Amino acid sequence: TLRRHLEANHSGKYRNWAKSVNFLSKLPGDVKKRKEAAEEVTHTLDRDLREKIPERIVVYSDKLFRQAVVEWLMATDQPIYALEHPKFKEVIDIASRAKNGVKIPGRKSTWGEIIRLFKDHITRLKAQLNVSIPLSSHSFLIALHPTGSNRPRRSQSDV
Repeated sequence: TLRRHLEANHSGKYRNWAKSVNFLSKLPGDVKKRKEAAEEVTHTLDRDLREKIPERIVVYSDKLFRQAVVEWLMATDQPIYALEHPKFKEVIDIASRAKNGVKIPGRKSTWGEIIRLFKDHITRLKAQLNVSIPLSSHSFLIALHPTGSNRPRRSQSDV
């Protein structure tokens, strides 16, 4: 856009002009800085003005845990045997050792970790098999797709 061009090539002249005519700069970097500064002020004020509410720590009980597990199964449409999976038990064991609660990772970081693990796995397989496998997750998954999309297409002369 024009604003990005101005910022990249003519920012000094633009800022001098804006200052001389008392105009608020619309360059993307300047707008971003103003937003961040406003958010910082808001965060600081919010933090100072909020009433400190003591955290209510829920005491563990088997009944409460069962209720939470059943609600999780229903809300996420998990199969009941998911509770018996060793990895589910491992997650619960790890979380039970937390002293200050558990920070659940977001979708973006989880997706990135899955892709990293997938690429590491492919690299190890490649080393074991000593063959060339593309590291692009999409091309690899398409090649293995169960619909048979990797079958050669019939040409008009084959019909």
